[in-house]
Amino acid sequence: MVAGPADPRRCATPARSVAATGAIHSRPTPPRGSPPLPTIITRASLIPPLQVTLGAVAISFSSVFVRLAQVGPTSAGFYRMLFGALTLLLVLPLLGGRLRPDRRSLGLALLAGLLFAGDLSVWHRSIQGVGPGLATVLGNFQVFVMVGVGALFLHERITPRVLLAVTLALGGLLLLVGPGWSALGGQWRSGVLFGLATALFYAAFIITLRRLQRRPESRHQVMNMALVALWTTLFLAGAVPLSGESFAIPDPLTFTWLLAYGVLCQALGWYLIARGLPGLPLSVAGILILLQPALAFLWDMLLFDRPTTAADLVGAAIVLAAIYLAVTRAPASPGDG
Repeated sequence: MVAGPADPRRCATPARSVAATGAIHSRPTPPRGSPPLPTIITRASLIPPLQVTLGAVAISFSSVFVRLAQVGPTSAGFYRMLFGALTLLLVLPLLGGRLRPDRRSLGLALLAGLLFAGDLSVWHRSIQGVGPGLATVLGNFQVFVMVGVGALFLHERITPRVLLAVTLALGGLLLLVGPGWSALGGQWRSGVLFGLATALFYAAFIITLRRLQRRPESRHQVMNMALVALWTTLFLAGAVPLSGESFAIPDPLTFTWLLAYGVLCQALGWYLIARGLPGLPLSVAGILILLQPALAFLWDMLLFDRPTTAADLVGAAIVLAAIYLAVTRAPASPGDG
């Protein structure tokens, strides 16, 4: 599971026209019946997809670092946010930002930090129970939680495309968890439930974060990231002793994994995604963002010898396809009521 300035499944916007971005200047109109002129690909047009791709690859290692670090799940979340917050505070002045939020922004960041602390706590426990790959796929069910919130509270219509996505997701989930539900024991079942709880926490976090970022006083993305990271660090610092864990880092290798978790995944990965998403078409953004759960599942198989059946692979593919359908849906129209 991952955190960042905005949810990559919700913050992507339709691409601007090529002419508006300046990629093509004064192109002649071809005569009627002639083939269209080829699209000119500029270096600038390649930057957004490259940023999102690199960011998705970076955050795909989040669950790997949690698995490698020899600390408890809450402690891992604390160090992720601590190192991530310190990194963001160091680069904030270089990017023209200042950590001076108004009272309303501070309150929204506090709530977002509390929700993200809960998200990390349950997601890390899911990783312990079912492994990095499945835990990440389950966490991405937040897309469907967001659909439900939109339908129930924002009067957004559920389109046939979304209904198909939800149906596929449930079928894929059944293939992923059904065969092992009775065979793999209580810890595995708890991991599945923690993974689905991750989706709930993460959806609530995204809703709060979007409200924060839409305020005119809170437009600087890195400032928002740093502020939420600081609050999350404080909440997890209080949760570590309550969960019976320790702040001790047992060895230099574990310190390295935790440092990489905070700097690479929390700070760099999400910064790249936040920078690149607004410049991409929604369909392209949806495909690139799916790199994260897909790669996390792949790392789990390659690095941790995850036993994987044909049903697992088919189920994961169906879930990813369903997430893509939900992420790239056209904006829903408000309902009549």
